[in-house]
Amino acid sequence: MAGHVYLDTQMHVAYPGPMKVKRTYNLSPAAIATVKRLVEVDHVAPSQDALVEHAIAELDRLVRDARDAQLWSQAPHDPAFQAELRQIDEDLPAPDLEAWER
Repeated sequence: MAGHVYLDTQMHVAYPGPMKVKRTYNLSPAAIATVKRLVEVDHVAPSQDALVEHAIAELDRLVRDARDAQLWSQAPHDPAFQAELRQIDEDLPAPDLEAWER
C-alpha cells in the first residue's frame, strides 16, 4: 500500500536506562533513498537510526513551537490570562515592575 506507514506501537520495557527497540516501517523508496543520502553522502548523522531519531525530535519541537505560538497569539484575548497579568502587575515589587519589559 503506497503512501501508508505502519507503526508497531507495542513496547516492552524490561531493562533499566535507555534502550533501543526494533521497529519496522514501510517507507517509500524516495524516503529510504533520502535517509541513505543524508547519512552516507551528506553525513548529517552517524547512522540511519540517528537520523530518524533526530528528525522525529525536530518534528516534535516544531509541533510544540507551533502550538505555543498559537497559544501566545490567543493570550491577548483570553480574560483569564489578562487577569493573571494584572495580578502579577499588582503583586510584583516596584523595582521588579520597573525592570519588567512590556
